[in-house]
Amino acid sequence: MGTSFEYSKTLAMEGSILLLLGLVPYVGWVLGIIGVILLLRGMKEFANYYQDGEIYQNTLTGVKYYIVALIALAVSGAGFVVGFVFNGFAATGFESAFGVGNAVGLAVGIASLVVAFVFYVLAATHLRKTFNTLAQKTGEHSFETAGMLLWWGSILTIIGIGVLLIVIAWIFAVIGFFTMKSPQMQSSASQPYSYTPLTTVPPTTNPPTQATRFCPNCGAPVSIDATFCSRCGKQLPPS
Repeated sequence: MGTSFEYSKTLAMEGSILLLLGLVPYVGWVLGIIGVILLLRGMKEFANYYQDGEIYQNTLTGVKYYIVALIALAVSGAGFVVGFVFNGFAATGFESAFGVGNAVGLAVGIASLVVAFVFYVLAATHLRKTFNTLAQKTGEHSFETAGMLLWWGSILTIIGIGVLLIVIAWIFAVIGFFTMKSPQMQSSASQPYSYTPLTTVPPTTNPPTQATRFCPNCGAPVSIDATFCSRCGKQLPPS
């Protein structure tokens, strides 16, 4: 695993932050593009680090689907604009010529809008797989929350609240990238604390000294149970 974990983490976190800043008016689209590039690079590094290509593949597929959804959304907008323009011409009395154009424009707009919604949900589904994989490998539940909110946000975009859920999802993703730990740090934190009691050294005791007495003849020390002095050889009185 030659890839730096901290480098991967920094790239993905910065990319997520820039994606959030994509909501900023005027320059948001530039920040969003840079965020997507950094996020993809970070996921590529994570895929190498964890030896799991699905992390990058799901992210890349999700980004591709988002691009298709944006293109379909642009076509949808163009279709509705064309439909309303032809509708204005039809109101001037050219019913036969512009009535068909009005219907075609609206049909293209509606069909493209449906395609955009489908690919938007597919993109969120693949990103949710990426976040779930990261949650399993890092133990960070913020990624699971981010993936779930991102998916539900794509579904509920049609009623407006989905946009708020998507913003909250990326906030959870940033939190997950910020707090995630490398496998080495996870293993060291999960090891139980082993208590080693202090070994008490028993107090040293002097060996018992053998009781002695002294020879009454020469004064030499002799054993208390001796009957003769070892120096002078005189018989000792009973102790």
